[in-house]
Amino acid sequence: MKSRPEAGETGFTLIELMISMGLFALIAVAGLALVDGIIKVQGRTEKRMDRLADLQRAMFVVSSDIDQISFGAVSGGGEKLNFTRAAPGFGGPAVPLQYSVANGNLVRGSGPMVQTVVGGVANVRWRFFDGSAWANRWPMREEDKDKWPRAIEIDLQAVGPGGTPGALRRVVTLPDQAEYPKQ
Repeated sequence: MKSRPEAGETGFTLIELMISMGLFALIAVAGLALVDGIIKVQGRTEKRMDRLADLQRAMFVVSSDIDQISFGAVSGGGEKLNFTRAAPGFGGPAVPLQYSVANGNLVRGSGPMVQTVVGGVANVRWRFFDGSAWANRWPMREEDKDKWPRAIEIDLQAVGPGGTPGALRRVVTLPDQAEYPKQ
């Protein structure tokens, strides 16, 4: 025969319940802090990835335009570049383009139409390679005004997320102008 338990011998005491609830609360707070930290890191990472995508897209647009250079003069120096781009998909004449910096943005202009390529730009520098040396302006000499450089370099100083400065550099080689058809 079993004896009947005396009062106070069954279940949990109030102190035991309070201690267990306190431990569970501490574990929940620690877990919440961990999840909050992970969400903040994910947000910062997404901002950086978005900024990187914007910069990659800008460099693609610039490279694509320069790759489709058309017969005509190329000029530039400092923060500006002027050239004529072919418009094969539109069947029309070549389009004159100008790249410059305005209000912290790299802008692409064609006549009165101006398009922001990327924002957060601190500085842009264009350089030109004539086959033997790099120069900060084109044409280097008056007799080269109808010639193309062999390559064009863009050095873009951009501001990243959180104000962190960074630099991007792209060199685009140009086709031999003598083999390029005049329009």
